[in-house]
Amino acid sequence: MKIKETFLPSQGRRDQSADDYQRKVRQISVLGMAVNLLLAAFKFIAGFVGKSDAMISDAVHSSSDIVGGLIVVIGVSFSEKQADDDHPYGHERLESVASLLLALLLFAAGLAVAYSSADKVLGGGYLTMETPGLIALIAAIVSILSKEALFWYTMSAAKRLNSGALKAEAWHHRSDALSSIGSLIGIAGARLGFPIMDPIAGLLISFFILKSAWDICKDAMEKMVDHRGDAQTEADIAAVVKKHPGVEIDLLTTREFGRKLYADLEIRMDGNLTLSEAHRVAEAIHDELEHRFPQLKHVMIHINPDEG
Repeated sequence: MKIKETFLPSQGRRDQSADDYQRKVRQISVLGMAVNLLLAAFKFIAGFVGKSDAMISDAVHSSSDIVGGLIVVIGVSFSEKQADDDHPYGHERLESVASLLLALLLFAAGLAVAYSSADKVLGGGYLTMETPGLIALIAAIVSILSKEALFWYTMSAAKRLNSGALKAEAWHHRSDALSSIGSLIGIAGARLGFPIMDPIAGLLISFFILKSAWDICKDAMEKMVDHRGDAQTEADIAAVVKKHPGVEIDLLTTREFGRKLYADLEIRMDGNLTLSEAHRVAEAIHDELEHRFPQLKHVMIHINPDEG
């Protein structure tokens, strides 16, 4: 006879963790939006005053980051809603939806940069471009330094919180930094007498933007289709289970659910154990796994009797 044990995490602790996670993500996103707002305003002014089409395009890209930050805040807020009758498994996948929206925003920005740059190269538009002013060059440098700092700050938080949406936002910051590098090269080249460098750099930067969008989209899609958890986490879970005397693993599978992870276990124990004894062992394994791996949203343990 097989005994099936199902255990759920402590509701109170999960609520506190969700509230803390949502608060931290909101703080990081609001900081990013504030920096992007100041940068976008500075770039627009520098682009118009310095007569730089590249800087104006860069300002539009920074404006898209503000929208991206709003998407992250809204997506995470919905994803951390508690489970209800209609959604018994929770709403974590909505964070992946937010990541997909950010990826689409990046795709649009990348294609826009590529089209504009290609049109200037192939149509000869670079020949009539005015020489950009020094303020546009300064704006590009300020943007690169600011956006790169935001990238590392946001990516560090994304890894610490295991947040796909924050990771997407971090790459959005990096794409803006790359865009500003393209602007810097183009503006500097134009000031040195090589205006074609501006659109050529734009084409190169559009490739990196589109590559980032694809990586974010791929990661979000994997989390929405029950992609298997990483091999190292599964190995660590197996090591915890095997520490318990008399317990063998028949099956261990994991699947990603937004930023969380589900684990299904089939363990084998002495068939002569009583139901209470088997339950105590399974409960001890469950509690230790939940304590050691906070990303585990749900652990299912199925006990098989060893008749040998």
